This record gives sequence, structure tokens and C-alpha cells, in this order.
Amino acid sequence: MADALSAIPASLLRNLSDKLYEKRKNAALEIEGIVKQLAIIGDHEKISAVIGLLTAEFTYSPQANHRKGGLIGLAAATVGLSTEAAQHLEQIVPPVLNSFSDQDSRVRYYACEALYNIAKVVRGDFIIFFNQIFDALCKLSADSDANVQSAAHLLDRLVKDIVTESDQFSIEEFIPLLRERMNVLNPYVRQFLVGWITVLDSVPDIDMLGFLPDFLDGLFNMLSDSSHEIRQQADSALSEFLQEIKNSPSVDYGRMAEILVQRAGSQDEFTRLTAITWISEFVKLGGDQLIPYYADILGAILPCISDKEEKIRGVARESNEELRGMYADPAEGFDVGAILSLSKRHLFSEWEATRIEALNWIWTLLKRHRVEVLSFLNDIFDTLLKVLSDPADEVVLLVLEVHACIAEDPQHFRQLVVFLVHNFRVDGVLLEKRGALIIRRLCVLLDAERVYRELSTILEGEADLDFASTMVQALNLILLTSSELSGLRDLLKQSLVNAAGKNLFVALYASWCHSPMAIISLCFLAQTYMHASGVIQSLVEEDINAKFLVQLDKLIRLLETPIFAYLRLQLLDPGRYTWLLKALYGLLMLLPQQSAAFKILRMRLKTVPAYSFGGDHVKRTSSGNLYTQILHHMPSGSQVMEDGDASLDVGSLPNGINFIARLQQFEHMQRQHRTHSKSQLQLRHRDTSGSSKEMQRQEEPLMMSLPAMNRPPARSSSKGGT
Repeated sequence: MADALSAIPASLLRNLSDKLYEKRKNAALEIEGIVKQLAIIGDHEKISAVIGLLTAEFTYSPQANHRKGGLIGLAAATVGLSTEAAQHLEQIVPPVLNSFSDQDSRVRYYACEALYNIAKVVRGDFIIFFNQIFDALCKLSADSDANVQSAAHLLDRLVKDIVTESDQFSIEEFIPLLRERMNVLNPYVRQFLVGWITVLDSVPDIDMLGFLPDFLDGLFNMLSDSSHEIRQQADSALSEFLQEIKNSPSVDYGRMAEILVQRAGSQDEFTRLTAITWISEFVKLGGDQLIPYYADILGAILPCISDKEEKIRGVARESNEELRGMYADPAEGFDVGAILSLSKRHLFSEWEATRIEALNWIWTLLKRHRVEVLSFLNDIFDTLLKVLSDPADEVVLLVLEVHACIAEDPQHFRQLVVFLVHNFRVDGVLLEKRGALIIRRLCVLLDAERVYRELSTILEGEADLDFASTMVQALNLILLTSSELSGLRDLLKQSLVNAAGKNLFVALYASWCHSPMAIISLCFLAQTYMHASGVIQSLVEEDINAKFLVQLDKLIRLLETPIFAYLRLQLLDPGRYTWLLKALYGLLMLLPQQSAAFKILRMRLKTVPAYSFGGDHVKRTSSGNLYTQILHHMPSGSQVMEDGDASLDVGSLPNGINFIARLQQFEHMQRQHRTHSKSQLQLRHRDTSGSSKEMQRQEEPLMMSLPAMNRPPARSSSKGGT
């Protein structure tokens, strides 16, 4: 201290702390001269003493004017040292940096000015303090005083110039500081940071791209800033980096992919678009590097496929196709299980497009990595079944393709049909709304005969008789009406002359026994009209209820469709197809006379021409009582014969159908249904007497359940009726 006081007059020290700027400035010029002279003679000890005096007595003084003077003095001393200033920077710079956080805005302003002058003198030697200076400038960029901000900007530009021309700058030491600051929300600080990133990236010797993962998330965070200028600056910086990535032979795609995946789910539209654009480029450029990240990348793409913004949807779809088009080997780190798990999760997305693409991924994996996918089947199978209830038809059709692909193996085919029946059992709405679509599509994908045989096998032993009846009725309606099952119908028409048709008829018969109307329909389809008549004759009072009549109404209407054109044409030859006529008249007798179905069938039967039976010409009477004449000329006996078989006992043929056994099978099943219905009725009766009465009315024969106006005439007046 004594050495410093001996070199600096007391009057000079007083002026250095004067409240007038001009006096402080003149005092600083004198200090510059004194230090310059000391430097010339090489008296660095005294120079250190002077700097120590300025620091201790001035820059750390409680008086603001003293602190201002001290800062001007330190800058002047640096100017005086000139080329020899570097060895004293450890003393000079820290007190200046400390003044950046001074409570007095004027002191902070003078600190910027002082450091600016110091930097101009020492240039590259200044770099050793870069991180501390950067940290201070980062804070000053958001200073509340406009003059301080302006001074800080001037200093910032100078520091950037020094860094870009220096070969001593350490990017490795700087990046941790930059990463720490990137999540700051202050708009001025964000502008400051983007400015530095852009400047450093422009320096050829500094590899900012190699450190991009450290601050990439921060740049993406700025894309949603409320300031348009900041968003524009961040986007410009990101665009530049993306271009560099395209031109660079070595890029760390993995770390950046993790960041992009997170940002692709941002609430900000611009951020999502930028992130998905980067992902799209990464998918094209990343190659094998991205294999471990496929699941994460796909997790970002799938939601964006359904984004409300068209640009985002377009880029996401393109990325998805590109990614799915790339073949990855599990041996190279491709995680099939992760992709399946991700796709499974997105099957319940609220967006249809996303659900569709998730299914497309499962289907693609099945085709490429079948063994690996089937090893995870227990994890995804139940979910795939639930998707059958999806409200979108396209999703249901696609998941059926996935199921069909899985079911190529016999054990998985059986599992699919068993679980499908179970789902129909527990979810009646699924059967009602999606049953036809599901069954028809599976018949196309997996062979209709195979599907129906398996369904029949399962339903034959179904314990829930009500469900079995409903399911068989649904399957029967699909069989009769679906264009996809025309081949199956053609095969059944050959049941009496073809072994394959016979086998199919017998296979379906066992489960079709759950529904009288289904059996009758099957017989009509197989042209086993004599057996159809026998089934109709076997029906008892309890069988003819409201449900039966609803099904009968549907069948009568179906008989008028092109599917049964062959049957209607056979009515032109009543002499040959007498059992068909008897079966149809049997159905007519079961219908209420006032019903539309009765009128339709009666009108059809009235068009049947009169033919000879056994040489006796049958003439239609005015009453139209053709049925009586047909019965009169029919052979009697218990032999089981079918039209078109030359009156042979087909039940005794080696390749024939044992219709006696089939009829017994049907009657046995119907007895089970009647017993079940009675037990159900008794249970309901115990619960509530009111509901018991209602159920009894529903289970009564048709003649008891009809309103008075719909009842047939009394027996005495019905002799001339049908």
C-alpha cells in the first residue's frame, strides 16, 4: 500500500473518487501515465501495488463514486500496461466482474465500460476469463437499466470478435455453462444465448455440431417463445444445424433423437412441426445409429399422424412410411418387443389414423419377424381382440388382417376362434354391431369353410344355450346373405351328391341344432327338403315363440332374394319337389295369417303350377287347396328319402347322410333348450311374480300370444283356409 501511495499523489486519489465524471476521467488518465512509466522501468511490484490500491480502496468501497473511480482506474492501468497487461489480469479482471452485480446501475455501466477497454488491450489473453465474463454478460443482457444493457451489448460484440479470432478458446469448458443457461425464460437472455450459439457455430475451428445435443433442447424450447424475434432466431439456428447434419459424415443421432421425441409432443404447433421435420430427416440419414431408438421415434410419429395441422400430418406420414420401409434385424439391436408394446398402446388412441398405423406396424412386424412377434402374443392378443369393438370399420378390417396373419398357424387359428366366440359371448353389442363384418372378413382371409367348421365345433358344446342360439342365428344369416360365402353356399347345395358338401352339412348341423330356423335354412340351402319337412313337423308348442317367428319372418323374406332363386324355380316342378312344397306349406301353417310373411309365402305358393302325381292330374281348385292334393299323393313310411335321389334311401348309402340320426340330434338339442327355458322361467318367477307373468306370455305358443284381432278363425270355419 505504501508503494502505491508513493507512486500516486493524494490529490489524484481524491479526484478519482470525485462525484464529477470529468475529474475521475482526468485522474484515470494520470494513473495510465504513472503505470506506463512503471512498466517501462519494469517495476511490476509497484504496479501490482497500484492495482491492489485501486481494488481495495475503490472498487470494493461502500461509496458509489469510489467504485466508479476504481473501475476507471483499473481500465486506465491496463491501457498503461499495454502489451504487459496479461501478467496482471488476475488482479484486474475479478474486481471488474464483481462490479457487474453492483446495486448501483451506474457502477454496472462503468464496469461494462472498464471491461470493454481492458478487453481491447489484452485481446486473446482475455480468454482465460471467458466463462466468468460470459456468465456476467448473460445476466447483464437482462439488466433493468437500458444504458447498462446497451453497454453490455457493446462489450458482448467485442468479446465475440475476440473469441472468433482466438485459438485459446475452449468449447469443452464453455458448453456446460451454455447448457445450464439454455432453459432461462428471459427473452433478453435467450437472444443473447442464440446469438452466441450462432457466432460460435460460424467459427470453422469450433465444432458446435458435436455438442449440439447439449443445447438442442434449449433451442427447441425457444421455438414457443412469445417473442416472434426469438422464435425466428431459434428457428434460423436450428435450420443451420440441420443443414450441417445433412452434410456431416459423423453425427450423434441417438442423443438428439431422444430430445426430438420429447419435443414432437409439445403443445406448441411450431415446435411440433420443427421436431417432426428433424425426425423425418434423421430417419433418412441416421441408418443403423437409429435402430435402438426406433420405438421412441415411432412413439413421436404416431400421434403426429393425427395432428390437427396438415403440415405436421404430412411430414409424420412420410416419416412413418420411411421408417417402416427400413429393415432392421433384432440381432443388430432392433427391439421387436418395444415396437409391439408401443403399437399396442396406440391402439387405444382417440385418433383413427394413429390406430390404423399402429396396426400397420404390428402387421409389418408379423411379416418380417413372425417368430419374435409370436413370442409376445400373450401380451398383445387380448388387446387385438378388444380392437374388434373399434368404432371405425377400417380399424376393424385391419385388425382382422392382423388376426388372420397370426392365425396362419393351426394352433393360433383355434385360439383366435375360441377367443372370438368368448368375446361375442361377453359382449353382445360386439356380436350385434360387428359380428357380420368380423365373420365375413375372416372368411375371406382364412377360408370360409375352415372358419365355419371351427365355429360350429366350438358352438356345438357351448354351455350358454341362449348365446349359442343367438350366435348360430347370426352365423346362419351371414351364410345366407354374404357374397363372401357364395362358395360355401354352392358347396352345401351339393350335400346330397358330393362328399365335401355332405361333410360340411354334417359339420354345421351339430351346432345349427341350437336354432330351429337355422336348421330349416340349412336344409333349404342343402336341398334336403324332406328332412326340412321332418324338422318342421318335429316342432312342439314351446318351440314356436316370438323369437322363432321373428327368425321365420326373416327366412320367408330371404326366400324371395336371388340367393334362393334356385328354390323358387324348383317350385315349377312340384311333382319332383313335393317335399319342398310340404316344407313350405308347413312354415305357412306356423305363421300368423295377418303377418306380412304369411302373405308373402302364400302368394308365392299360389303361383305353383298344377302337376300330375303318380299319373293322376292334380287340378288347382278354386280354394287353392293344392297342399291337400300333394299330401294325398305323397308316399308314406319312415324311409328317409330326398328329392333328386331317385327315391333311394340315402340314409343307407355309403356316402349318404343319416337323416334319422340328424333329426334325433336336433330333437335332443331342442329338448335341452326347452328344459333350459323352463328353468330360466322358474328362476325369474322366484325373483318377481310380475316378470314371471310377462315371461310366461312370451313363452306361450303363438296362438296364445296373438291379440284377438290376429287370431285365426275357429276350427269350424277354417276348413277352407291354408
